[in-house]
Formats: sequence, C-alpha cells, structure tokens
Amino acid sequence: MPLRLDIKRKLTARSDRVKCVDLHPSEPWMLCSLYNGNINVWNYENQQLVKTFEVCDLPVRAAKFVPRKNWVVAGSDDYQIRVFNYNTLERVHSFEAHSDYLRCVVVHPTQPYILTSSDDMLIKLWNWEKSWACQQVFEGHCHYVMQIAINPKDNNTFASASLDRTLKVWQLGAATANFTLEGHEKGVNCVDYYHGGDKPYIISGADDRLVKIWDYQNKTCVQTLEGHAQNISAVSFHPELPVVLTGSEDGTVRIWHANTHRLESSLNYGFERVWTICCLRGSNNVSIGYDEGSILVKVGREEPAVSMDSSGGKIIWARHSELQQANLKALNEGVEIRDGERLPVAVKDMGACEIYPQTIQHNPNGRFVVVCGDGKFSAVKL
Repeated sequence: MPLRLDIKRKLTARSDRVKCVDLHPSEPWMLCSLYNGNINVWNYENQQLVKTFEVCDLPVRAAKFVPRKNWVVAGSDDYQIRVFNYNTLERVHSFEAHSDYLRCVVVHPTQPYILTSSDDMLIKLWNWEKSWACQQVFEGHCHYVMQIAINPKDNNTFASASLDRTLKVWQLGAATANFTLEGHEKGVNCVDYYHGGDKPYIISGADDRLVKIWDYQNKTCVQTLEGHAQNISAVSFHPELPVVLTGSEDGTVRIWHANTHRLESSLNYGFERVWTICCLRGSNNVSIGYDEGSILVKVGREEPAVSMDSSGGKIIWARHSELQQANLKALNEGVEIRDGERLPVAVKDMGACEIYPQTIQHNPNGRFVVVCGDGKFSAVKL
C-alpha cells in the first residue's frame, strides 16, 4: 500500500537554469542560484520575487541562507565566495576561496563556519568570526568534489561526494578522511544524511544512474535504488517524512519510501533536467531547481494524525513516527482558558511506531488505540 502523500505545487518560478536552492527556516522564502550569475529569492506564499542579487557574470553553483546573520553566501565560477546581507542587499564580504569552480557551500548549524568544495579537488573550512580565515583544508579526493553534507546527528563530521566515484566521511580537525565508501561505477554528484536517530545512513547519487543508501557505521551499501533514466543530480532524505527524494537529468523527481524503498511517486513538471533539491526541517515544503526554473511543492499534510478518547479526556497524536499523549483531565480545575489559547498540558512520549501513522483511532473503552498506515495497522494498549 502506498503512503498516499498529497503533493501540492505552491510555487512555479520560471528563470534561467537553477543550480542550487535553499529554504529560509522562518521566512516563506526560496533562494535560487542561477547559471546566469544571479540569485533570486521568491516568496512562495504570495508568488512574488522579493530579492535579486547580481553576483557575477558566471554561474553561481552554490548559495545558502545564513539566517542568524541575515546573510546569503554564494560561490561562483570565478572562484569567489560572496556574502550579502539579504535585508539591505549590500555585499558584506568577498574573497577568492578556491582555484577552480565552486560546487557546494554548506553552513555549519551552530559554529561560525562554512564548508566549500570545488573542482580543485579540495574542501575548505572558513570561519567568519576570524575575518573569514581558512581554518582547514581537506585533501584526499582525486576529482571534482561535487557536494558536501554535515551529519545532523554529529555536527563535527561531514560527507563528500566526488567524481572520483567515492564518498568520503571527514571529521573537523582531522587531516585525513575517516573512511571512504566505494561502489558507484561513475562519478558521484550528491550526498545527504538520514536525519532520524534510528539508522546511520548516507544516501548518494551518481552518473551511473543509481542511488545508493549506505550504513556509515558498517561502511556497507544497504540498498540500491534503480529507475532513473539519466544521471542522478540530487538526493535528499526528507527530515520530517519517511521518504527519500531523488532528482535526475531525466527531468523527474522520484519519491521513495525510506523504510521499504518502494517507489511512491514520480514528479515530472516538464522543466527539463533536475539539478537540486532542498527540504527544510520542521516543514513539508520541498524546493526543486531545474533547467527552466524552480518549483516548490508541499508533500503530505502538516497536521498530525490525532485521536481523542472523549470519555477519558486523553489525546494521542503522531509526530511523524513518534506517538505522544496528553490528558486533558490533568488540567488544574478552575483555570480559565480563553478560546484559541494553548492548553498547558503535560506531553508524554509513547515511543516510535514501526509504521508511518496516517490515522489514529481510540477504541470505545479508551484502553486501546489503533494506528494505521503503509497498508498496515498496529494496536497499542494504553
């Protein structure tokens, strides 16, 4: 049985070729860096182009928001990193970062760092609090380094994908890679980490038209996803939903079940080749960059599956695969609560569910709850 994920298009933005997309965590903004040297920022709620940065005359292959600084950081084919204030549109800083095209920029989630990768086969770590000093150079790949991804469960480690057909996992402060993953028959274009705590997984996509899922603890390939008709250009583990998204030069984005690896859906909007995919933690929005523009879709519903035992006052809901419970009868008597006000209830974690909950229902006596999803159901005793 499929996941039955609703997919709704929220924004269609035609433009020059889009090489990178990013989503702002608090504003309804989608950033698109373009092959023509510009960066566009779209408001996907009102469909308006709200900001444009003229970066240079060459392709801007990588750009990211740095929300804590109100910045956009961009890397381009003139080997430069440029930093813009997205409120004033002023250029804050620029410097030559590499000796060849910049392929990827990632922002460290907590430290004042960015990581950059390039066709010069190097990865570099920059510290903006130390006048953008280069704090470390990571050497080891023997071809272009196409993408890097920081481990969301351990921000001191990151993975890199290279056209030398390998993935490498690195640690900040260490001179050499922790280990190398080999298995693709052609150059590797993209890499991402699984966000959940239950699986130590990395995903990769390559010019052999294959997507591979790796266990980085055992250093083995646990699954290969086949079906794309051209090079794989983008991969993403969705941070909220149990799905994997893969984009290809065949013009499609495929959505796979993260646990069963079954193909759930294939999206083709006729925008030619896919180059980049971005998902945002805490959101169901997915942005996709193509030859002919960018598209933002909402995948699934953001409201949780929920059930209430009317006699006992207990509410159970699903936060993704995690079940949580609250008891309305535990509220202090005499506390006045206005309409629309948040209830001060204690939330109790009930653990993870093996299936992805799409509906939850109490039985009439309130002692059991049934969780349905993935064509299966599971009964939980309360």
